[in-house]
Amino acid sequence: MGGGANLGGVQVTIREVAKAAGVSPSTVSRALAAGGTVSEATRERVRVAADRLGYQPNRAARGLITGRTGHVGVIVPDLLNPFFAEICKGAQARARGLGHAVFVSDAERDEGLELDAVRTLAPQVDGLVLCASHLSGEELGSLHELTPKPIVLLHRREPGFASVTADLAEGMTDALTHLHALGHRRIAYVGGPRSTWTAQERAAGIEAMASSGKVEIVQVGSVAPHFDGGIAGAADVVLASGATAVVAFNDIVAFGLISRFTARGVSVPGEMSVVGCDDIALSGMAAPPLTTVSVPKAHAARAAVDLLFRILGTPAGQDAEQPQQRVLPTHLVVRGSTAAVERR
Repeated sequence: MGGGANLGGVQVTIREVAKAAGVSPSTVSRALAAGGTVSEATRERVRVAADRLGYQPNRAARGLITGRTGHVGVIVPDLLNPFFAEICKGAQARARGLGHAVFVSDAERDEGLELDAVRTLAPQVDGLVLCASHLSGEELGSLHELTPKPIVLLHRREPGFASVTADLAEGMTDALTHLHALGHRRIAYVGGPRSTWTAQERAAGIEAMASSGKVEIVQVGSVAPHFDGGIAGAADVVLASGATAVVAFNDIVAFGLISRFTARGVSVPGEMSVVGCDDIALSGMAAPPLTTVSVPKAHAARAAVDLLFRILGTPAGQDAEQPQQRVLPTHLVVRGSTAAVERR
């Protein structure tokens, strides 16, 4: 593996790093390569020596030896949504720590664009992370024929794929339990696009709580997951339903609801409690601050990148094992947009 750093006109070589770490040059190559087969103690010793000498591996030379590009592809449905921006930052930070760069593609919630992104990125990267994919199960299955590169699904679960997801159904249960404890018995739910995996998981949590008989759920329908994605109409339906609280598909939809309620002279939380989902950074800055189901973003992205590199490092003959599927917990963050019914 070639490489080096020009410090004061002196090029640091891999042999110098090997000498400083007390290992062979080939061990340095394996230690600095993602998925390289060395012990953690040896890897750390090599990294310390490389950092001290200012050594930087040459990616092009490393690629010729390992067949790796040194890049990871991350495809998200909507970079305008801060949730996916946080996903990208988390993936980038973890990949950078493993010596890889990240290529990001925004599929704009379009199945065709998502497939095009896979075709375009696959030859340039060592593996792909598909976040909240809008592809059908059949389309996802076709990706194995489209590219031999490993693919990890993030916030989507599908047979035959490694995945990292959050317990969205449990998150919805926590939100409704919180509202029930505040005395709300008639609660509206404004859902997202029904065909998406996240919408189906959240709906499952809502339906489970409704079947318990503790609360009555008013299903307002599905809206585009944007601030203005039919929010005015949805908010008016919520107000006409007699609900005292509403749970929104995500935080952006919740902001749209609050904006409409305010325009209609309905105070939040005095006359209507509102709960979002995702816990994007803006949720704590809103007026009032938004109560929301916190979904892991950077943590999940890091876990997806780790899983991808674990697959890349799997020795030949072991790839017949079942893909790994991680489910991360969610938790409710209670802020100022919810209050007891007695305050009305």
